[in-house]
Amino acid sequence: MAQNVDIEIRGMSCASCVGRVERALSQQPGVINAQVNLAAQKAAIQVEAGTATTSLLNAIETAGYQPVVESLDIPITGMSCGSCVSRIERTLTKLPGMVEVSVNLATQKAFVRFLPGAVSLPRIQHAIREAGYEPQDTDTPPSTDSEDRERAELRRRVVLAAIFTIPVVIIAMGKMIPAFDTLLTSLMPHRAWMGVEWLLATPVQFYAGARFYRAGFAELRHFNPGMNSLVMIGSSAAYFYSVAALLMPALFPVGTAVSYFEAAAVIVTLILLGRYFEHIAKGRTSEAIKKLLQLQAKTARVIREDETVELPIDAVVTGDRILVRPGERVPVDGIVEEGHSYVDESMISGEPVPVVKQRDSEVVGGTINKNGALTFRATRVGADTVLSQIVKMVETAQAEKPPAAFILPEPGGAMGELRTAAIRP
Repeated sequence: MAQNVDIEIRGMSCASCVGRVERALSQQPGVINAQVNLAAQKAAIQVEAGTATTSLLNAIETAGYQPVVESLDIPITGMSCGSCVSRIERTLTKLPGMVEVSVNLATQKAFVRFLPGAVSLPRIQHAIREAGYEPQDTDTPPSTDSEDRERAELRRRVVLAAIFTIPVVIIAMGKMIPAFDTLLTSLMPHRAWMGVEWLLATPVQFYAGARFYRAGFAELRHFNPGMNSLVMIGSSAAYFYSVAALLMPALFPVGTAVSYFEAAAVIVTLILLGRYFEHIAKGRTSEAIKKLLQLQAKTARVIREDETVELPIDAVVTGDRILVRPGERVPVDGIVEEGHSYVDESMISGEPVPVVKQRDSEVVGGTINKNGALTFRATRVGADTVLSQIVKMVETAQAEKPPAAFILPEPGGAMGELRTAAIRP
């Protein structure tokens, strides 16, 4: 099956450029037809299904031109485990024009590189929703408050599920103990106790376990079953079999019209408890990034036209002269022009002893000025600062997938001579 891919290209200036790009694209495996429009600065390529977009981009770059590729970090809510990460990555990778996809569970973000002429941000967000998760605006990352609310909601559902599940288990398991079974039947017949189990298991199944149904149906709709669909099918089978055995026992062979409400309730409760523990662990994993971000100053005192004005950190540009008073955090990286002070750089070096700063000394954003005023010239701002680079490195390390180790026999050697090959998934 053929599909069309549109790539915007920069650097073409004449018909010779068009011919060069078309020849480079046509030589790539899987390319059926390639037409380049000089006026629109765009290539319309017809390729076989499964053709790697990266090979097309490499061909354009090799020809001496620049394909337009956009990069975005998309915050996503609703991820809870590695299966969620894999599902989103597979869903987004299938989109035409997607170059690279990397989902970070710790930061709750998806990093995507895509061709703006082939796929749009709304289409990417729609694909994430179809996978059963909720994308947020790219400039609104998941906040600590939202994560705390999600953890509190999960804890509330775990507690509710446990409150209803424990009596169900006691009733169901108690029937296996003769003395306890005699006590139960002296109060109500077995079928009445099945009705009690039904009443107790229903809120566990459809309220505490509602998230499994929402995500499970989304997985099955896309023919991509996962943990949520497994829990949904398993608990639903036990629950609805038990309902049928309670309401229509005549449909079952003699002795088989029994209830499994306790199995359905226990499945939902234990999986919810596991999700709650996963959420706690995930929060601890991302705590390092949050603490690093807290080190960044929110404002800076910038000297412009001999006046000191307080500006948001995003408004600071390279070359600005910035005043830092004693006790304040250095907002961005720079070179000291005036003043003498000591700066606590323990966040960078780990050394508790403050470092002297004077003219021509380098200061790093996020460090703390101790006892003197400093005026410095900003040299690195925004994502170029040392602090931002550290945060980026931590996020990249958390998103990096470890290599899988395989033991392979050495070619031509005995079975005992083995070697390890590390293959990154």
